[in-house]
Order: sequence, then structure tokens, then C-alpha cells
Amino acid sequence: MADEKYDAKKIVVLKGLEGVRKRPAMYIGDTSVRGLHHILYEVIDNSVDESLAGFCSRINVVIHKNGSVTVFDDGRGIPVDEHPGEHRPALEVVMTTLHAGGKFDKQAYKVSGGLHGVGVSVTNALSEWCKVKVYRDESIYQQEYKKGVPVYDMEVIGKAKTKTGTETSFLPDPTIFNKTQFTFDILGQRLMELAFLNKGLKITLKDERSSKEKSFHSKGGLREFVTYLDANRTSLHRKPIVFESKKNGVEVEVALQYNDTYQENIFSFVNNIPTTEGGTHLVGFKTALTRTLNFYAQKNNLIKEGSTVLTGEDVREGLTSVISVKVPDPQFEGQTKTKLGNSEVRGIVESVIGEGLSEFLEQNPPIAKKIIQKGIHAAKSREAARKARELTRRKSALESDTLPGKLADCSIKDPAHCEIYLVEGDSAGGSAKQGRDRQFQAILPLRGKILNVEKASLERILNNVEIKTMVTALGTGIGTDDFNISRLRYGKVIIMTDADVDGSHIRTLLLTFFFRYMRELIERGHVYIAQPPLYRLKKGKEETYAFNDEEMDKILAQKGKEGIAIQRYKGLGEMNPEQLWNTTMDPERRTILKVTIDDAVEADHIFSVLMGEKVEPRREFIEENARYVRNLDV
Repeated sequence: MADEKYDAKKIVVLKGLEGVRKRPAMYIGDTSVRGLHHILYEVIDNSVDESLAGFCSRINVVIHKNGSVTVFDDGRGIPVDEHPGEHRPALEVVMTTLHAGGKFDKQAYKVSGGLHGVGVSVTNALSEWCKVKVYRDESIYQQEYKKGVPVYDMEVIGKAKTKTGTETSFLPDPTIFNKTQFTFDILGQRLMELAFLNKGLKITLKDERSSKEKSFHSKGGLREFVTYLDANRTSLHRKPIVFESKKNGVEVEVALQYNDTYQENIFSFVNNIPTTEGGTHLVGFKTALTRTLNFYAQKNNLIKEGSTVLTGEDVREGLTSVISVKVPDPQFEGQTKTKLGNSEVRGIVESVIGEGLSEFLEQNPPIAKKIIQKGIHAAKSREAARKARELTRRKSALESDTLPGKLADCSIKDPAHCEIYLVEGDSAGGSAKQGRDRQFQAILPLRGKILNVEKASLERILNNVEIKTMVTALGTGIGTDDFNISRLRYGKVIIMTDADVDGSHIRTLLLTFFFRYMRELIERGHVYIAQPPLYRLKKGKEETYAFNDEEMDKILAQKGKEGIAIQRYKGLGEMNPEQLWNTTMDPERRTILKVTIDDAVEADHIFSVLMGEKVEPRREFIEENARYVRNLDV
């Protein structure tokens, strides 16, 4: 090693898009399903930006049988004249150069979602091939690329007459991505959101592999978006309340509706980008909502003078809302685009909501009274829940004797190196306690099915023994204003249930609880699902485990069926401690699935369908998806 000379020859310069192909995760997050769809969103976002600029009314997305995809928009078309600085056609510059585009000087695009994005050049770089056709200036221009490199110079291939727009086709590179097949439902969900956020824009999605086709077009915009979100809930007022305004170049559109549930569901967007971590626009909305409702309630004697003021948590109980702002120069915190940092936006949103909501409440006293009464009821429940919540506070190491009695804790106290298994039943819990590594693995057996939190108030939730035990063990507290991730006692929270219908139900109940009341656990990657084997195959002294029917068939094909004893596990309790450790708990050999939220809007919709009060939407969901069932437990 001492002979190694470190000089200028060791400095590697990656030209063009080589750096993107070398380290794709730096640009698109990962190379799994999420990253795959990200490169398609980059193309679609360019088309939507044309719509925001007022030049595009239609976007067509087609998934082809060979796995490639085509996006067409009827916008102006990417410029094709020579770039003054690069001395190449602008089309080639945009497709082959990072941070090249028309969104930086605010002349071509006043508002865009792609400014902090990685750009269509990254899509090109991570494709096996890419072909772009531009309909502009009465001609059709075309250029093809292989792995980001032009195959030939841009050429004119025909006449376009009056047609304008851009058509981009590409095939994801299988040497980059683990999977290269686009998912119709994932794309459909995102395109539906874009249609709601850009009223009037028509988007079609066609899948030539299955002949599926969907069209998305919203005349009502956010009003229809909130109606869709609340379709499986009982609303307190018939129509969503909508506010629209433009101040200092910032466009604000908000729609909200109250329902009879106990959760708040607020989704915020900046220039069509989901801001999952919120930001100044969300702070402005929450501040104005709380202040305006309190002022109205006191002014109209709906709250007695001197009584408790409604908190933000009170006025947001049962609220479904979508906040969309269009900001000319958005400042996102980090490259993730999940938190807006523009300080001026807070005041603008506060002003729009404060003025608009005050006017609405004065003009609609019956609805105003219902909303205030909902908040007052929430305040009473909050006070009742406060006492129950106090019992669930995190205990320090010195107070560890107050942790739940049935929790078998681990000896290490550093959360980064600890994990807790939430195990179905005392029998499996006993095996897990014996089979675990006591240094870093804690076991909490759960008796039966926990409460369905989709249908319950926080007060009732905190009086549920199993949930109370779980919250105390995790240490974070519970609820929007009380949850604190820094108090989490375990870096991994692993759900371990049986591989039958009851196990699936318990897992769903737990995920509903985490999604509604401890969502940050999921967002920060702390929640996992254990994957116990379904079969044990024994031949002589040799034991092999299969996690599904396909794996079992492969093992039988390799070893033959003769002399093999097959055991199908009905529950975790059938495994002895050693087997449970070897298959499900040993970090060197186990398989665990990380729970992620790819689309919070769709997650909220699915939880409200499957776990909500209304039966009809659930029945329709089952009828639509029954054909996809693989392992039916009856």
C-alpha cells in the first residue's frame, strides 16, 4: 500500500452522464421499483410544467408490451434550435446534460415542479435506449440515444403542420434496475393526483400488456380531490370548502371537509410535488385554521368565556384537506423536495385561509356550528385522554421496572442497535423469548386482535390494554402533538404474526395503528414485517424451509419428492425456539420487509376502505380484487 502514488492520474472525471450511471441512487433515490417509476415521473413532470405554463392540455402515457413507455404532451415542444453556449441543438443539450432546462431563469416557466428535480437527462442516462420526437415549427424532429449517448445527430423526419408537442419513449436499463416493469396502479395513482392538482388537464394511461386503460380529468380540482379522499367517510357538510387566491405571485388553492372520524388527513403540495414533511405552507394553514375557528367560536358564544381554547389538534380532528401552492421560486429543504422553506409563503397562506374561512363561517352558521362542536368534543376527549396518555410516557432506564410486565426487554439500551418483535399470541411469544438474542432483541407478545383505531377516538384507544402496553414499550407517546420519535426505544419494530388470515388481520390492525398515530415510525423506516417460513421440508437429518409455494416447488424439483416430509406451519407457535431463531429472527439468515409509504394519499384511501365504518366500499374492493388472491385461508 505504501508504494501507491496518489497524484492527478488517480482523479477520475466522469463525462456527460457517466456519473449518473455510476451512482444512480444519488439521483433517483434507489434502483428498485420506486427509482424505476421516478425516471418516468421526470418525463411526466416536464409535460405537467408545460400545462402549468398554459401550453399543454393533454398528456398520454403508454406502457408497451416490451416494457418501454411513451409519454406525449401537446405543449410547445422542446426547443430544437442551436444552443448559443453549447453549439448543439437545445434538444440534445436537455437530454444529455445535467441541470439543463428552461426552468432556471423564470422566463420560459414562471412555475415548475422540476427545478430541484434531476431532470429528463437522468431518465435518458438510465435507459437502455431513448427516443425523442419533437413536433414544432411545422416539422418533426427526432434523436435517439443509447445509455444517454446520442446515436445520431438530431434530424428532421417529417412535417408536423399544426401539431406541437414532445413524445419521449424509453426502455429502462436492466443492468441498472432490479425490476424494469412499470406498475399500472402505481402510475395511475400519481396521474390521478396530477389531474386533481391541475384541473382541466386531460391525462390518459394505457397498458398494452393487459389492455388496461384509464383517463384522468378533473373539472373541480381540489374539491373533487377531497371528495375522493372522503368517499368512505361520513361528512359533516355536503360539499368541501374551497379557497383560491393569488398573492405576490404565489397561487394558493385549499379544499377541506370535516367528517365524523377521529383522524386528521392533510396532504400538501408545492408545484404538484407532494411535501410529506410539510413546510411553511402547512404551518400557515394550521395557524389560520386554529385562530379563525377559535375567534368565531368565542365571538358567537359557542365557547364559554374563560373555558379551554381549542387547540390545533382539536380543530383538525376529522379534517380532510388538500393544500396546493404554486411558488415561482420554491426553496425545498434538501434534495428530497419534501419540506417547503420559503418563509413568505406562510404569511400568504395564513392570509388566504384566515380571510376565506372567516367569510365562509359567517355565511354558513349551521356548518360553522357543526365544525366548532366537533372541535369542542375533541377537546373533551383530549382532556380525558391526557390522563391515559400520561401512563404511556417513555420511562428512563432508571424507571425500567415500570415497563409492561410481559415485555421481555433487551440488555442494550442504544435504540440504534435494538429491535422489538410484536408477536401474535403468548405461545409464539414464549418461543420467541427463548429463541431470541437477549442482548438486542426484545419480545412483546400481543393477546388477540388489537382495537381497530380507524373507528375509535384517542380516549378509547388509550384505554385499550394491548395498545397501551405497546405504546409504553415503544416509549414515543402517541398522537399528533404528543408523539416524539427521539424517545423511541428500539430502532426496528418488527411485526411477527402467523401466516394465516388471522395473522394478516392482526398485521393490518397494527399497520393501521402505526399509520394513523405513529406515522413517523414508518416514514423513518423503523417498521418491519417478519417473514416466517410456510413450510418445513425434512429429508433424513437435513431440514430446509420454504417461504411460499414457489420455493417449495423449486426445492422438491431439486431434491425429488421421495422421502421428504413436508410440514405446513399454521402458526408461529408450532416452531420451537431454535427453528424460530434460524428462520425468522437471526439477522444473518432472516428475511424482513421494511414498511414504506410510497403514496400517502393512496395509503389513506386504502386504510379508510378496508378499516373504515362503511361496508359498501369494502365489498366493492373485495369484488374487484378477489381474482388476485393466491393463498385463501377458509
